[in-house]
Order: sequence, then C-alpha cells, then structure tokens
Amino acid sequence: MPPASSTPSPSSRTVADGPGPVPPGAGLAPADLAAAAATLREDLAAADFTVDGVERVLGPVASAALHREQAVPARRALRDRGREEADPTAALAALFLLGDDVPRRALDAALGRTGVDGARRLGLVEAAGAGDDDAVRALVDLRPYAATDAAGPVTWWLSSDLGELATGRRLAPDHVLGAGGASLTLAQVTVRTPVGRVLDLGTGCGIQALHAARHARAVVGTDISRRALGFAAFNAAFNAAFNAAFDEDSGDSRAAGPGGAAPAGRVELREGSMLEPVAGERFDLVVSNPPFVITPRAAGGALPDYEYRDGGRSGDDLVRDLVTGVGAVLEPGGVAQLLGNWEHRRGVPWDERVGAWLDEAGLDGWVVQREVLDPAEYAETWIRDGGTTPEREPAAWAAAYGAWLDDFAARDVEAVGFGIVTLRRPLAGARPTLRRLEEHTGSVRQPLGAHLAASLAAHDWLAARDDAALAGERLAVAPDVTEERFHTPGAPDPTVVLLRQGDGLGRAVRATTGLAALVGASDGELTVGQLVGAIAALFEVGAEDLAGELLPDVRGLVRDGFLAPVG
Repeated sequence: MPPASSTPSPSSRTVADGPGPVPPGAGLAPADLAAAAATLREDLAAADFTVDGVERVLGPVASAALHREQAVPARRALRDRGREEADPTAALAALFLLGDDVPRRALDAALGRTGVDGARRLGLVEAAGAGDDDAVRALVDLRPYAATDAAGPVTWWLSSDLGELATGRRLAPDHVLGAGGASLTLAQVTVRTPVGRVLDLGTGCGIQALHAARHARAVVGTDISRRALGFAAFNAAFNAAFNAAFDEDSGDSRAAGPGGAAPAGRVELREGSMLEPVAGERFDLVVSNPPFVITPRAAGGALPDYEYRDGGRSGDDLVRDLVTGVGAVLEPGGVAQLLGNWEHRRGVPWDERVGAWLDEAGLDGWVVQREVLDPAEYAETWIRDGGTTPEREPAAWAAAYGAWLDDFAARDVEAVGFGIVTLRRPLAGARPTLRRLEEHTGSVRQPLGAHLAASLAAHDWLAARDDAALAGERLAVAPDVTEERFHTPGAPDPTVVLLRQGDGLGRAVRATTGLAALVGASDGELTVGQLVGAIAALFEVGAEDLAGELLPDVRGLVRDGFLAPVG
C-alpha cells in the first residue's frame, strides 16, 4: 500500500525554510541518552534496518537509484509490495530515507521497544497525533552505514539532516551532511595504525571521528557548525555500544562488537574554525574532509553558502592554508590526510603549484590527483549540489553559472583538480625526504589506507639504504603482482612486458627485459646484487652497468609495493 501521506512535490518546496531542526539527543542527560540509544539500536537491528536489509526490501534497481538520489523507483517498490506496515524495514526506509509519512502504528511496530514516543523523545520524529492512523514524519535522516577501512569492516547507524530528496526543499545553509562519497573515500584511504591522539578537522556528522576512534586512545572533532557537533555527539553516543577494546599497554585495537565503533567518551567535540580549537596541541594523526569547494566570494547573492562545503575563502586558499599550517599540530612522525580541490592556472603546472605548498609546509608530502574537471563542469556539479537546476530555476542557474565562470576567469583557472593529500612531519632534527605529486585517475583497490601506510614505510626503508646496501637486501614479489607479455605475431621475444599491481593504486610498470628477469627471480633467496650479477652474466653485460640501470627501478618497485623486503 502507498505511504500514509506523500511528500509534497519538489515544485511546492523549493527553498530552505531556515535553520534545520535541533540535532537528535539534544537536552537529554548522558545517562538517559545512552539508555535510549541502546534500546533504539536493538530495535533497528531487530527490524533489519541495515544496508543489506534496505536493499532486500527495495531490490537492487531501486537501491541503486536511491544512491543516485532518485526516489521514484524506491517508492514504487514499496507501493507494489505493500510492505510499509507489514515489513518494519520498509516502514523505516520510507520514513527516514524517503522522507515519507508513515502511520503511527507502523512505526510502533517497527520500533518495538522505542516506539513513536521514544523516537520523539530522541528528536528523531514528529507525530500528528496519538491515534494509530496519525502520520509520523522524520525530523532527521537516520540510515544504516556499512564500510571497510584499513582496520576492517564497520556497521553503524548515522544521523544527519534530511536531504533534498526527502524534503523537496533546497538545503539550508547550516545543513549537516551525512556520510557521502567523499567521506567514504577519506575513511578508506586513512592510515589506521594504532595511535594516541587523532584530530578530525571539520567533523561534520562525526563519521571520520568514529572511524578514528577504533584505533586511537583519544579523538578530538572540530567544526565551525554547532549543529554539526550536535549530530556528531549523537552519533558517537548512539554507536557507543559497538566499541573497540583498546589495550592501553600494547596499543592494539581489537574490535569487541559487530560495528567496531568508539565509546562516546573517547570522542571530544569542539567548536571553532580550522586549527583554532586545537592551537598549541599535538596529534599523531589528523584527518580532514574540509569545506574545499571553490565558490565565488562576490556573486551578489547568486550562490548560497553551505557550511559543509564552502570555506568562505577565495579560490583554493583554504586547502593551501591547511596544507601549509597543519604541521603545527602534528607530533614528530605524525601524519595528516585530507581531501581537497586545487586550481590549475594557465601557464603553471598543477604539481608545481601544489608542490610549492608542500615546500612551504616543511613536511613530507604525497599528493594523488584523482579527478580533473574543467571550469564549466565544476560549476555545474556544485550548482546542482546546491539544489539549483536549469529546468526548475533557469534564471538562478544562469546567474550562478556566470558567477562561477567569472570567478575562475579572474584567476586564469583552466581546470580544477581533486585528490588525496598525505603529509607527515619529519622526526626531530630530520628534513623532509618525500615530495611526490602524481595523477592517478583510474580505479583503485579500496580500502587504500594500508597500502599508503606500507608505501610510507617503504620510503623510509629505502631512504636509509644507499645502492650498495640495497644490493645486499633480499626482496620478494608481492602476491598481488602479475606479469603481462605482449608479442608481435611470429616474434619469439615479447616487445612489451608489464608488471601489474592488483592491490593499492593498481599501477602498471613497463619493465625492461633485465628488470622483468630480476622481478621474476625475486623470491627472497638471493640478494638483489646476486640477482643482478646472474642476469648480467646471462645477458653478457657488465654487472656494474646493469646495476646502475636496474637499481633505480627496483627502488620504485619497492616504494610502490611490487617488491617487499624479506625479513
């Protein structure tokens, strides 16, 4: 059967109605919130309101459409199957994911112990009345979350503001975003080595803080938005039952529950901009999905500002300042990982421009550019993200589009890059040794955090060895590496040999015959020098000359994970 009442059509709800609702759990004493959250968690689990459960009731087609912010297939699936009242998963999906009203009796049945009254007390819903047929409407987005980072899988529930799909309205300036694609990317690329203190700068709904708390003794989350901190506090408390048991003596982090989240007491939240709330402090790891969107500052009201994406700075100044300033809060050896946009300006290669930021920072730096958009593509992406479309609001679309293109033209911007920045503060007395800027727009094998950690460790291992020391080491081929040979028809020898990596960044390296022979023989039994000598004798060339040719390539293969030291 159809929902009790349908959400108003987008044409009747096109502008934000001011600030969003109070974050859930506000006003409840910590003990009361903990008890109510524990009961609600049990109800959601019993109702199978999980990622898999939602896909079960919607089906793969409607689920995929919902990920693309298209609700029609999901509503049709629920209507055709008549599941809203009979199936608790369907009722919760209609309420919290689609923004549809459901009858009180359906939600009471879906949340057996919490019920409508308990959900109202938590600030999750509002009800039209106390009758069984009276409508209940969601005040917030509450959805299951499942992901795998370098520390393993997690299954949680996250609250955030209802999106435009559910409300039919343009987002409010103080909208608190849930865990989107960028959030998941950052969670997956983050190094998950057990550490003492982590800073989540621009925590939003708190998703990075939750991931970090599984492998840290303490996490500080900061945000300029007080409402975002409210959602983060609720999410930390709500997922506190799925704790990580952290051994203070060994520093090991071991998942103690099905979700592997942090106890709420380990996440401290502070209001403030950028690094101001933690000035003078030090952290072992800093993660940040900052408001990096490059938004025109003088658009004459043509563009709305959103706290979750717009940092209020000109161009890419916010990302530059974060890259150059984050070293002030890093412990020696500490790592910072962030996402960002940077401008490609006419006549200046992007890697030179961003490389200058690394030089100014005085940190080890590794930048991977994952995507490049021209100015028009970039403008279109973020104007639509703000809820404006040429079909619905042609005048507003044209004004915003023009403002964005004028802004880019004023700085000779030819394109905008997006990517992952990994920074590390050198140990006391040491100088930076890593400065790597590369473009990799192909697919990668997520989670990438373990690969990045291994590559940083390999860089340090190589930096401590000159060529003579490297020649004395034994190496073995990584298990994910394969070799591809390409032959000209009829030719006995290959014309091209590719070494291909199945994990990490999925790199492909074109190898010379000598390098292919060395890699093929690298099983940990002989040293690099012994292999070079044997190959030189086979090819009837000088061993020193061959070593001069191969050792730089061997260094690159170790750095990128094709070869690994034995022992």
